[in-house]
Amino acid sequence: MSPTVTPIAARTIRIGSRKSQLALVQTYWVQEQLQKAFPERTFEVHTMSTQGDKILDVALAKIGDKGLFTKELEVGMINGDIDFAVHSLKDLPTHLPEGLVLGCVTERENPADALVVHEQHKDKQLDTLPQGAIVGTSSLRRLAQLRHHYPHLSFKDVRGNLNTRLAKLDAGEYDALILAAAGLQRLNMADRIHQFIPAEISLHAVGQGALGIECRGDDAEVLLLLKALEHKPTAYRCYAERSFLRSLEGGCQVPIGVNTTLEGDQLTLLGIVISLDGQKVAKDSVAGLATEAEALGLELAQRLRQQGAQEILDEILATVQRS
Repeated sequence: MSPTVTPIAARTIRIGSRKSQLALVQTYWVQEQLQKAFPERTFEVHTMSTQGDKILDVALAKIGDKGLFTKELEVGMINGDIDFAVHSLKDLPTHLPEGLVLGCVTERENPADALVVHEQHKDKQLDTLPQGAIVGTSSLRRLAQLRHHYPHLSFKDVRGNLNTRLAKLDAGEYDALILAAAGLQRLNMADRIHQFIPAEISLHAVGQGALGIECRGDDAEVLLLLKALEHKPTAYRCYAERSFLRSLEGGCQVPIGVNTTLEGDQLTLLGIVISLDGQKVAKDSVAGLATEAEALGLELAQRLRQQGAQEILDEILATVQRS
């Protein structure tokens, strides 16, 4: 009689997430998609608080953005406490810690910025808000571009999770907010979107609307599982955007905006670097094969440098450090 062989249980995969409502919605979506693709596997969600979640009374640009919303999760991966982490790709620095990689980019939601208004301005758009209307944003990128187009508006920093920001708006602390459309849509708050801001007014953040899943580069098993979530068209667009940002050595909290389109195998990348007062602008675009996405990002960065982009960024860095 042959001996009985007990099968070895498949490894449980531990998913890291921030504790915010939006982060959890995104992470549970990833868990659900993987569970559907691999019903025989077990995927557990583990939550952590990041520095960006804890410091809510200081403007993001003044804290510095080196892993502001990712560092604690990255330490968890390096230590083996979790196997991969789900990020809003716009929060993931372009330089990752040694041993970690961007394992997968998911299909993108609408990457546009969105205008959300106080009830008293429900008949207004960005260009019809009254003189001195207070617009809340925590993004230097949005601030600089909107100052360029609407110098008559007043801008005020706003921090906190989405519900906190909306509560401040509804309480009358702000006349309007500028938020990522994707976050509102993922939280079933699309009805609060008053206007999708067109690209000619505000180019979106690098990676905005997509999820980036970070994991250990030597974890072949996890990398293979993550292929089930990869969306190549989104990945090509985001690789180009991240290459552009990386080449300019800009972080998440600098006025660098992008817009990418993909038609067939042709990718077009538009980018902007703009001073905090909205007065100095370097803007251009490049186009080429999607498979050359990273090279396109480098090319666009070089073009903008020739228009003075580096001087604009150096000036912004000095201003932020002084403040």
